[in-house]
Amino acid sequence: MKRSLQWRLTFMLGGAILLSGLVAALVSFILAYGEAKEFQDDMLRQIALLTTRSATSTSTNNEWPRQNQAKIALAEPESRISVIHLLPDAPRPDWLAGNMSSGLHTLDRAGERLRVFLQEDPSGKITVVSQPTETRDEIAINSALRTFAPLLFLLPVMAWLIMRIVRSELRPVRNLADHLDAQPADQPRPLPDKDVPDEIIPFVHAINRLLDRVMNLMGQQRRFVSDAAHELRSPLTALSIQVQNLKQAGSIESMNERILPLQAGIERARKLTEQLLNLARIQAGTAETTTVDVTAMSLKLIAEYLPMAEAKGIDLGLDAEEPLMLSAVSENLRLILKNALENALKYAPVGGEVTLRLYLDDESAVFEIIDNGPGIPAPEMERVFDPFYRLPGASGEGSGLGLAIAREAAACQGGRVSLLNRPEGRGLIFRYCQKYKI
Repeated sequence: MKRSLQWRLTFMLGGAILLSGLVAALVSFILAYGEAKEFQDDMLRQIALLTTRSATSTSTNNEWPRQNQAKIALAEPESRISVIHLLPDAPRPDWLAGNMSSGLHTLDRAGERLRVFLQEDPSGKITVVSQPTETRDEIAINSALRTFAPLLFLLPVMAWLIMRIVRSELRPVRNLADHLDAQPADQPRPLPDKDVPDEIIPFVHAINRLLDRVMNLMGQQRRFVSDAAHELRSPLTALSIQVQNLKQAGSIESMNERILPLQAGIERARKLTEQLLNLARIQAGTAETTTVDVTAMSLKLIAEYLPMAEAKGIDLGLDAEEPLMLSAVSENLRLILKNALENALKYAPVGGEVTLRLYLDDESAVFEIIDNGPGIPAPEMERVFDPFYRLPGASGEGSGLGLAIAREAAACQGGRVSLLNRPEGRGLIFRYCQKYKI
């Protein structure tokens, strides 16, 4: 079920208003109840004082009748006030306890709650003034209703107003959505932040930054596809020509001579296609992280590239003090080391050295491939990571994808690759760093 911000705000604000009204009504009831109770108590005291004086002045020899009861009728029957005068030895009514002290009390009489004021003079004469509590309760309830009832009647109107206000305030968000929907898919434009609420501006800026990243990614993808098409066109064209030449071979010897270039061309096309697929797989980011024995992986790679190193007389070795285990994507890690080793062996001179070094630095695992080749000019250090880029004047064949694949594979598992020329002179260091975890 979709969650409507408009309805949520309406219900929340309406609920807050309703709750505030209930609290106000409760406070009004408590205050009115207290005032009504205080007023009733004062009235009972005053009536007791007046009736005592009246009874004393009308009695001869200051003698009261044994029991005298009077009722003061007010506008409502439930507001009646009863006054009872009792001599010390006169029997008390059943609802009046014999040990009741002077002062204010709340009693029950035949299911009716009474507020009672009992006054006893020094001679033992008692005056009892009582009134039902229903009156003061009604005053308190009516006060609460007068506070809450208007709010209750106005609640639908307030809900309608809240909905209109919320809809009006959310209109800029709908306008932004319409603006975003109307944009072309291949060239999205930044969203305007004019007339947008301050609270929405950070969201708009975040979307614009995302659009910038999408545009950059789309540009990279376009360049990649264009470069890939160009790189594939040349070997495929060469293969087509070589196949035509093979058809025209007049003898077995001539055919064998023409097969060798064809096989080399097929191998170059296969390698380029493999690199393109590796780059696409890395960018998809679907591989799972496992615990990798980096030392064992390095030994296998060195064994794999040992024939290539021996062909150039290169001293290829591993520098690792102890087995290194690392939580990483195994295939990505292998591609990083594989491409770095290929480049080092390719550019190292005949009789040179290539060393794969593994070590821990604080909380990071570090892999370095060190060669004594020509190095890379400082202005080209970053450009060599671009797909299909090759250094001017570089010897040998290659697609220019190796370092691009290494950087993508490193970024996919939170690592970082960098290049630096050896400080002691000729040579290059390829360095990969990743947070050490098992």
